Amino acid sequence: MIKGTRGGRLYDNWYKTQGLDGPEDTHPTWPASNAKKSGAVTTRCKSCHGWDYRGVDGKYGSGSYQTGIAGVFGYSGTAIELTAILRSNAHGYSEEMIPQEQLKYLSTFLAKGLVDMNAVIDFDTGEVKGDATSGAATFQTTCAACHGFDGRALDWGEGDEPGYVGTEANANPWEVLHKIRNGHPGVEMIGLSAFPPEDAVNVLAYIRTLPEE
Repeated sequence: MIKGTRGGRLYDNWYKTQGLDGPEDTHPTWPASNAKKSGAVTTRCKSCHGWDYRGVDGKYGSGSYQTGIAGVFGYSGTAIELTAILRSNAHGYSEEMIPQEQLKYLSTFLAKGLVDMNAVIDFDTGEVKGDATSGAATFQTTCAACHGFDGRALDWGEGDEPGYVGTEANANPWEVLHKIRNGHPGVEMIGLSAFPPEDAVNVLAYIRTLPEE
């Protein structure tokens, strides 16, 4: 697994990526103004900085993950500098939580692996600026092996509310683009981060045409 993909999964969920149990305590810097979330989820990078990496200036500027915390997109520091920041009190990722080798993956992702989601996903509507035809070729020859040709072989939903790739891609294209590029923590899922970003965007555009239920 290339470092960018590993780092992207750690950004998503650092404890699941490493096969660990999440912390029981809420992160010390999680704002008291947001009582909707507590415990392990508050220690995930994405919970503060968002799937679009823009924090308060992005999709997490409102809603259940609203924290008022700045994003990480556009940070100009090096991976080494980022490693020190992640070890600082503000983040508090100890060696026991994220060993140094794993932290290098995460800092490299933050320094070099982010994409400008505002350039490819409309902030207000979620419409994706991709080539669905090109995305179909990639999906049907790779992703369909697990997700099925219509995207309904795997279901994360409950009861009468399914959670297929088409469902998820239409509900939260920012999250799905991140996972297309980096995979999903704790499962065997390929990531496309070694390929040009437009390849993942094209897949996202295509799966938004797949059944949602």
